[in-house]
Order: sequence, then structure tokens, then C-alpha cells
Amino acid sequence: MPAVAPLAPWVRKMDSWAFLNNEEREALLALPYTLKTIEAHHYIVREGDKPTQSCVMISGLSYRHKVTANGARQILSIHMSGDIVDLQNSLLGIADHNVQILTASQVAFIPREAIVELAFERPAIGKALWYDTLVDGSIFREWIANVGRRDARTRLAHLLCEYALRLEAAGLGSHREWELPMTQEQLADCTGLTPVHVNRMLKSLANEGLIRRTRRSVTINDWKSLAAAADFDSSYLHLPEEKLALAQ
Repeated sequence: MPAVAPLAPWVRKMDSWAFLNNEEREALLALPYTLKTIEAHHYIVREGDKPTQSCVMISGLSYRHKVTANGARQILSIHMSGDIVDLQNSLLGIADHNVQILTASQVAFIPREAIVELAFERPAIGKALWYDTLVDGSIFREWIANVGRRDARTRLAHLLCEYALRLEAAGLGSHREWELPMTQEQLADCTGLTPVHVNRMLKSLANEGLIRRTRRSVTINDWKSLAAAADFDSSYLHLPEEKLALAQ
């Protein structure tokens, strides 16, 4: 599989969910797509849209969110290279949430009819796509538990652990040290806290020696202690065993 193929990060992720043979990998790489560079803050999908395409993150970060009637925002998940962030729209037909760019990104837009046709023609690909949506559901459930039942310190520590492990599993850096390109307001919208409370919790984790941070960079000094403080069990990410071993 050519390393330079734009859809290669997504195909590698699909291959980790279910075994794909070379022909199936090539079929995914051969899907029609339009590649676009999108700046931070721009929307890929808005709630209520009727998308005709699904989008794959090639580089950069995006996030899903919903906005309440009074304008409050709840961020539902973070997405990075290799993620297909609105696969459900290939069947549901109407977007029930927003997808917005977090950092300048390259995004591949694939016609939804092409994805559906390929999924039904090739069962292994259909299984991989199905598995991907199930993992999304698992992550959503964990985020609900995080916001609903964990205290502020634990919520934030859990978010840091998830982001770090997914970043390394995607081949985008080390889970021990990385850039966190999110404002305190965005972190607050991920965790159901206020920006002021997020700032206090970040300082608390730093004062305890669990993390070290600058304006945007984060270094995890003691992964096991941070994971314990976060009530973090990575099994909900359903990563392959060799990638789960990264955080040991």
C-alpha cells in the first residue's frame, strides 16, 4: 500500500479492525474522494445538513459537538488522522450533530453512495466499517460516564489519557509528551466544566507531579499514576493488543 496515498491512514485503521486482503485495501484506496485543506474553526458538517459525502481525517484534528437552545456547547469526541468522522451519515442521511475543525486539517470527502456500495460488495470492508461505528459508540458511552459520574479532576485526567493513547496508537506521537491544541474553553466543553475549573484541575495535576505542561504542550511524568487518578481503563478504545501495550 503506497505510503503517500491520501486515504492510507484510514485504510491502516480499517485494517486493524478486521483483516483485509490486498485487494480489499486497494479497493478502499481506490474510492473516489475530494481532498480539501480546511482551516481551524470551519465546519465539516452542521446539524440538520443532509450530507452527500462522508469525511476522512487525513491530517489535523476535528471534533463533534452539539449546541443546546441556550447556546451551550458539549463536545462529544475528538478525531484525528485515520478517523472517518461522519460514517453514520452514509445511511442516516441527516446530520444530528456538528463536526468542526480543531486545527488546520486535510480532509478527504468520499461520496456516501460509493462507501455503501463497497461495504455491501465486500463483506470484510463492511465488517470493518461496522466495527468502526461500534468503537465510536463505546467511546461515546465512556464520555457520558466521564461527564456524568466522575469528579472534575478525574474527568480531565481521563480526557488527557485517552487523547495521549489514541495519538500514539495512530502513529502521531508519543503518549508521554505531546501538543494539546485545545483551549481551556474547549477542554471545558469536553468535560462539562467551566474554563476556570479546568485551569484549576490542570494546575492540580501539575502540582501533584502527574503532568508537566507549558501553554500547549503536555508531558506525562507518571503514566500509571495519571491513569489511576483518571479511572482510566483503555479497553473501551478496543485497540489491538500491541497498541494497548504502548501505555504499560
